[in-house]
Amino acid sequence: MINPPEKLSGCVPPSKSLVEFGAYIGGTKVAADGIAEAVSLVRAHNTGNSLPNAYVWVGLHEPAAPEVEWLADVFGLHPLAVEDAIKAHQRPKVERYGDSIFVVLKTVAFLDHEVLTATSEIIGTGEIMMFVGPDFVVTVRHGSHCPLADVREKLEDKPKLLGRGPTGVLHAIADHVVDKYLQVADLMQAELEEVEAAVFAEVSSRDINRIYQLKREMLELKRAVAPLQTPFNALPQRRMIPSEMREYFRDVGDHLSRVCEQVQASNELSDSILQAALARSNALANEDMRKISSWVAIISVPTMIAGIYGMNFDHMPELRAAYGYPVVIAVMVVACTLLHRAFRRNGWL
Repeated sequence: MINPPEKLSGCVPPSKSLVEFGAYIGGTKVAADGIAEAVSLVRAHNTGNSLPNAYVWVGLHEPAAPEVEWLADVFGLHPLAVEDAIKAHQRPKVERYGDSIFVVLKTVAFLDHEVLTATSEIIGTGEIMMFVGPDFVVTVRHGSHCPLADVREKLEDKPKLLGRGPTGVLHAIADHVVDKYLQVADLMQAELEEVEAAVFAEVSSRDINRIYQLKREMLELKRAVAPLQTPFNALPQRRMIPSEMREYFRDVGDHLSRVCEQVQASNELSDSILQAALARSNALANEDMRKISSWVAIISVPTMIAGIYGMNFDHMPELRAAYGYPVVIAVMVVACTLLHRAFRRNGWL
């Protein structure tokens, strides 16, 4: 039996932050009026049963400190892990505290915008923190991305999945989060390919800000995914993971490795696109300068001739000639035509 809430000094049971809770015995959800009753049912079943297959799953969303501390007293959670769960903004990790583990997963979501600006976020991030013990799972979610209602419904519809115990819940949540990584990575890849096509188009947008924005978001995705690869690859080797569940965690690790490779490749591609865009922008600027210089050179010929004959000296060649005007115009046209053909031949026009 656990202590009633009123006896837990300075703590209060989760209320506003409580998303859902449940007691699961033998793969079936058992009705309970509160978390305290659910824990009592589970521990009573496990105490008198040779096969302890009952556990409690409590889901919280951005809880206050007293609510997490109440659960810490109930389940014996480590104070350092509780502090991390309250403060959030933690690095993805897997840590062991006694007979339980504390897992931090970064959640990501691709945000749709009607109009993208320089300050728009393309990838939204959040966190899921999990306390996984022999007879409990406590999930603390920060941010509005990646809700776990679908995961809980999927597990509750399949008693075989629920029967895997707390490590089965951990696998289901990790698999759900990694699948989101794959979706976001694919969408970011499509965005990069679209920008790459625009950079090398005949009429390039030369939107350096957009490319830099994607580069920044790729780094955000990399920070969410990369730190998780090493601890998750080592997770199947931990003693608290049942042997029949290890292949499932290895599968999640393989998917995570694929995401990391794709994110790394996309990050390198964004670097290449940014460099290519800068180089193409400089090349287009040089091309514009060549065109301007060519036209200036062409226009300078009639300007020079008109300037010379506009000085109004009494004694100038051809000044009184009957055909002086058409001759000068013809000279201007021929000179400009020859210059235009020369510039076209050299690729300046």
